[in-house]
Amino acid sequence: MINRIEALLDEGVRDKVYPGAVWAVGDSGGIRASGATGVLDPDEPEDRMQPDTVFDAASLTKILAVWSSIGALWEDGVLDLDQPLGTFWREVEGRPLGQVTARQLLTHTAGVPLRAQLKNLYGTDPQAIRRGVLHEELHRPPGEAVEYTDRAALILGYLTEHLSGQRLDQVAAARTWQPLGMESTCFGPLPAPIAVRCAPTELDQESGTHLKGTAHDFSARLLGGVCGIAGAFTVLDDLTAFLRYMLDPATAPAAAGFGPRWTSHSLTVQTNGLEPARGLFWHPAPETNDGQDTWVHYGFTGTGMWISPATDRWAILLTNKLYYTRDRQPLTDIRNTFRELAFA
Repeated sequence: MINRIEALLDEGVRDKVYPGAVWAVGDSGGIRASGATGVLDPDEPEDRMQPDTVFDAASLTKILAVWSSIGALWEDGVLDLDQPLGTFWREVEGRPLGQVTARQLLTHTAGVPLRAQLKNLYGTDPQAIRRGVLHEELHRPPGEAVEYTDRAALILGYLTEHLSGQRLDQVAAARTWQPLGMESTCFGPLPAPIAVRCAPTELDQESGTHLKGTAHDFSARLLGGVCGIAGAFTVLDDLTAFLRYMLDPATAPAAAGFGPRWTSHSLTVQTNGLEPARGLFWHPAPETNDGQDTWVHYGFTGTGMWISPATDRWAILLTNKLYYTRDRQPLTDIRNTFRELAFA
């Protein structure tokens, strides 16, 4: 298995799917196999990918910060997933979003607009953006269709802040990252000493250089680096701790705010026959264990993690494919093969 994974990921480097990759496969007991290949930046080939390379997590932020924080609030009994938001959140009372539930946002069935487009719609002031997002008309009636949208995570991030009285980054750090010992996971922009260890992503048109330590996601940058959509940075060991905790809370130095009830509740299909099937932010990995035992979440920069409580197994693949292209397909093929090898 190890040789086949290494060959697969080496080929991705040669084909310029990504400059480099870091990966691991394991279970609740820890890492069973891992490796790194390629470079951080093709223009600096002496800087090789390392196990402690820092990655722009992109949409993995939705799991590491939003899903975990919402889970902590649910475990605390503060949040009822099926209560319309307008019945307890004054900012959306009487607004279209007020009829939506947290569960619908987590399953991408809320009917909220499909694209963020924050600057074009609401300008650059963070408070104006918040008002605009929370007061926007729905794209379609809630519960009618499964349609992935970044807005769901942005709204849930705002909901976390409303219910906790703290910023999303503070909640995620206090309730999840610190208890699990995820010392290198944080929202950006990263300080220079840490940014040098970061895998660069896409070319920034303004500076003419590749983003490194600053979130690739424009919405995250617009909101100062912290939002539910993206903006977190992380390393392999931290993601390992997170997934191990999901499989067995006894593996962590301290209990996180969310626990096994939230994990088991989230990793079940909750879209009532609508396709594509979804759990709570996680979705079934296709063609693996009938598609419902292994769950996955991806990040647009080239990150991804899989988990299978049924087989006590997890896998992580971190790349900076966005350095080369926004085209998804080449990495999709590699991800699917990696998953098959990791869970064989």
